Amino acid sequence: MLTPTGSSSYSNSSNSPKTGFWEGQRLAKLRAYEKQAKKKKIKLQDLAQFTQQLGSMLQAGLPLISALDALQEQTSNPVFQIIIRNVRLDITGGTSFSDAVKKYPNAFPNLFSSMVEAGEASGALAEIMEKVSGYFEESVKLTKKVKSAMAYPIAVISLAIILVNVLLIFVIPVFADMFKDFGAELPLPTQLLISTSNFLKSNIVYIIAGIIIIWSILSRLLKTPNGKILKDRLVLVIPIVGQLSQKINLSRFCRTFAVLTRSGVPILRCLEICGTASDNTFILDASNDIARQVSQGGQISDVIATNAYFPTMIKHMMRAGEQTGNIDGMMHKIADFYDVEINNTVAALTSLLEPILIVFLGIVVGGIVMAMFLPIFQLSSVAGRN
Repeated sequence: MLTPTGSSSYSNSSNSPKTGFWEGQRLAKLRAYEKQAKKKKIKLQDLAQFTQQLGSMLQAGLPLISALDALQEQTSNPVFQIIIRNVRLDITGGTSFSDAVKKYPNAFPNLFSSMVEAGEASGALAEIMEKVSGYFEESVKLTKKVKSAMAYPIAVISLAIILVNVLLIFVIPVFADMFKDFGAELPLPTQLLISTSNFLKSNIVYIIAGIIIIWSILSRLLKTPNGKILKDRLVLVIPIVGQLSQKINLSRFCRTFAVLTRSGVPILRCLEICGTASDNTFILDASNDIARQVSQGGQISDVIATNAYFPTMIKHMMRAGEQTGNIDGMMHKIADFYDVEINNTVAALTSLLEPILIVFLGIVVGGIVMAMFLPIFQLSSVAGRN
């Protein structure tokens, strides 16, 4: 494991050519990791582990500098090691923890830096780190559930695409050459299949290049503001998938809001973080509307009541939370409710997709095989009548 330390680590101390070579390689890697530190995004699972360990160390009474030093040694991600080291050095130089982590927005999201800032202001950094780690762990679990549900259909569809292309490019031409000797007109399905095979075999390079170009253009367009709006609207109207996406976004919004408000983050800052953390234009617009209403002395429930993206249940529970002064508690309950709904939806989607994909694969492959053997069946029937 690479163990980056201070700037003195870049000095050469060996006269041996062999040792000097490996030292040069190590220093080159360290310089590369230094360049990636500002740009590389840290996995949520690594950040959750870091936050949980940091909270536990602070709870045990370990100073922040010592805790960061220990975490730097324990972290397996070399880029994250560099980031933790730089944060520790900044704090040693007099910078606050929140200001130090704000220098690395790709590694530490707004939620983390805001929670750290609230912990520093309240003197309860250890307790707040525990809350943040719980939030990250829930997010990791949710992400894993969705990814595991999508892994099977993606694998089956990929297998079907590969199998169909192998049949069309390598198998169908063999049968096409054999059918030329029949001297009879081929059935329409077989003619279409051979024409498709010839087109694919002649233009496969252009097709692959076109797919790559179209994919890159769409990826860039979907990153634009209008592209994000279009993507979110299209996802919302897809059966089952749209409902699942909405529940995930609502759960994330409610849990983020609850964790931030319970930790003492100002409400306008909470709404700003909730909007950016959701990566959904519906939630972002709702967060901006709520912030505008609250800044003018209004209630959160008033905006949610007029927003069609939020179900009726959230509207009623939010109003009840405002009346009882327990908004964060109500938000936690809503998030827990939607987590259960997400689990049920993912389980139903997985059980529904499996037979559909098997039938789809059977129809595609079976249709190709039937089209290939139709001329042989016709010749057999003609030979039988003669």
